[in-house]
Amino acid sequence: MVNLSNWPVISIFSRWFTAANNATEGILQAVKTQPHLKFHLLASFSVLLGCFVIGLDKYEFALIAMITIVVIVTEMFNSALEAVVDLTTQEFKLLARTAKDVSAGAVLISAIGALVIAYLILGPHLVNIWLGFYRVPRHAAGNIALLALIMIMLIVILIKSHFGSGHPLRGGFPSGHSASAFSLWISLVHVTVNPWLIGLGLLGAILIAASRLRLKIHTFRDVFFGALLGCAMTLILFKVFFH
Repeated sequence: MVNLSNWPVISIFSRWFTAANNATEGILQAVKTQPHLKFHLLASFSVLLGCFVIGLDKYEFALIAMITIVVIVTEMFNSALEAVVDLTTQEFKLLARTAKDVSAGAVLISAIGALVIAYLILGPHLVNIWLGFYRVPRHAAGNIALLALIMIMLIVILIKSHFGSGHPLRGGFPSGHSASAFSLWISLVHVTVNPWLIGLGLLGAILIAASRLRLKIHTFRDVFFGALLGCAMTLILFKVFFH
């Protein structure tokens, strides 16, 4: 019998999958242990959704997303540096304190810079809303589908960090694969009326969810609530913002 794991393409994908799981495991571990990072993720969720509600153009949205990523990455580097310093020495040392203070200062600078940029971009829009010049913006289906996936992944990470079990790509509550698969299916439902495409999309989502059960990576509860999360989040976004 042919061993597919020895095929070059399969082997490369397997290594990439393992590396991706290790990287996302690092994100999950950081969120579990660092309250500040959990706050940043919650703030990112709120800011990105708020930008969609306000109706920023793609350039403004990209800039807000970029500064949000910078703050999160800086906070993660700060957490990693603190862990390395603590691993190196448990005694008070001036250089250790300096390293921690400097990395914390980097986080502070990035956060202040993000607030200034957010104020410059969001300020005029918020003034118009305050003055009553607001109506719900409409967005393209692709943008809504992308935002839904980002929101879902943020929610999955926050939920898994709260329950403290499982791995980001290998189990835990809820199933991120199921959530993403059913989110994409709901997006497909809103962009096509072709019953064959809709049916194939649903079949694909079901097969992905079923594979998590068959491989015993997730329980039925993980898969069910993951699918429910993906459907609900995407459906709400499309109902509110799709033109």
